[in-house]
Amino acid sequence: MESGKFDPRNSGELLKHMDKQNEVLMEAYRSMLHEMQKLQVEEEMLMRKLYEVMSVHGLTKQNGDNSIASENFAVAEQNNNEVNTAHEE
Repeated sequence: MESGKFDPRNSGELLKHMDKQNEVLMEAYRSMLHEMQKLQVEEEMLMRKLYEVMSVHGLTKQNGDNSIASENFAVAEQNNNEVNTAHEE
């Protein structure tokens, strides 16, 4: 087959190949998305634990509303929402 020319007899085979590639890519996407979500949860848990340890040792600023923890939680929630929104599309 010459470059730039397509033989229509191969269209069925090409379609099957592209469908298979699409399935493989979607499975890889779902797998990576799931792993990323697990890592985000783990990161949030570690950040909370770090904050607890720092609080015990007096290394955090103590504002009335624990703004650092609130800020970390808000960022984690925003990231989680972005991931869920992207996954639904």
